[in-house]
Amino acid sequence: MKVDVILGLQWGDEGKGKIVDVLAKGYPVIARFQGGPNAGHSLQFEDKKFVLHSIPSGIFRKNTQNIIGNGVVLDPVIFMEECNKLLEMGVPVKERLLISKKAHLILPTHRIIDAASEASKGASKIGSTLKGIGPTYMDKTGRNGVRVGDILSPNFTERFYALKNKHISFLKQFDYPCDIDENESQWLESIDFLKQFTLIDGEYAINHMLDENKRVLAEGAQGSMLDVDFGSYPFVTSSTTTCAGACTGLGISPSSIGTVSGIFKAYCTRVGSGPFPTELNDETGENLRKLGFEFGATTGRPRRTGWLDLVALKYAVMINGVNQLIMMKADVMDTLDIIKIAVSYKIDGKKTDQVPYDTFAEIEPIYKEFKGWKRDLTKITKEDDLPYEFMTYVRFIEKETGIPINIISLGPDREQTIIR
Repeated sequence: MKVDVILGLQWGDEGKGKIVDVLAKGYPVIARFQGGPNAGHSLQFEDKKFVLHSIPSGIFRKNTQNIIGNGVVLDPVIFMEECNKLLEMGVPVKERLLISKKAHLILPTHRIIDAASEASKGASKIGSTLKGIGPTYMDKTGRNGVRVGDILSPNFTERFYALKNKHISFLKQFDYPCDIDENESQWLESIDFLKQFTLIDGEYAINHMLDENKRVLAEGAQGSMLDVDFGSYPFVTSSTTTCAGACTGLGISPSSIGTVSGIFKAYCTRVGSGPFPTELNDETGENLRKLGFEFGATTGRPRRTGWLDLVALKYAVMINGVNQLIMMKADVMDTLDIIKIAVSYKIDGKKTDQVPYDTFAEIEPIYKEFKGWKRDLTKITKEDDLPYEFMTYVRFIEKETGIPINIISLGPDREQTIIR
């Protein structure tokens, strides 16, 4: 059996949570493979909305085992709060969730370092969510980190304070006012809560599940254009958000990867700083923001909006080996007379269809225009009822990417989904 992968192809916020929830009924195992509580996966069903940050989006499905993989960084306080909300709703989260011992823990001082570092950058700030993600991954690669499995060690408290003291020394370089002991007691309390869960050797567990012919769906966070290697560096996240991250974040071999599903919005959004060639700083962009409720599920920050960038989309398809595409939120553009897609760039007067190495390059997008469909797509439940203008838009993207769009989402509810 193979591991199917589902991930975002833009700058995050593509709608991964909803699609994982929709597809989860066909998978007994859902596994998150990277990122941390900077993720905000929104799900909506039975007229209720839910936002998950660390827990895989299959948690609401009965008979589904959810795994937090070793590539994830976990904030025990946020995790405890998230679990308590689910428990209040009657979701048996402790029975449905397994956690890799090799996942790294976010300490309170990681968040302070994150805030101090971002403040020191001034106008050059990255746009961090200030959740401590970057500093935690720094400690992981610097071989200083504290992992989930360490909470079972008799000298865990000693390890915690050793890392905290390193952080205190590191923070001396910043002139940043803070309470170094803030949230520490709550953090230690949340560690006791974490001990109530089943902690596993994730790589062995997942490979054993594959040997038992169980279908596994690997869930990514953020988006491919935020990948630490292939994204718009340095305005990126601190983990591998591409398909390769499923291997390193779960402990599976490349040969174990099956279908790779890439999710994209019918337009583009971005949160925080960094290049955005098709950004719309006008009335159209503001309308997309309002109609699409484009505000961060984790931070609440308004998202930047723009036309679909086909250059970036084809790049993400290439580096991920995408087999099928999933289009989200086309209904947000129902009222537009004209819709545009960037089909190439002009840089220094030269036309190109490649994403440039230089993050700060002056890019002029070259657009192709489409006639708007001017119909309410949210009530449509069958592919045959989709308007001609909309299907022209869909088929153009399929032709240019060479990948079929097999799922079309036309609203936030799990029922507002057309599987072609």
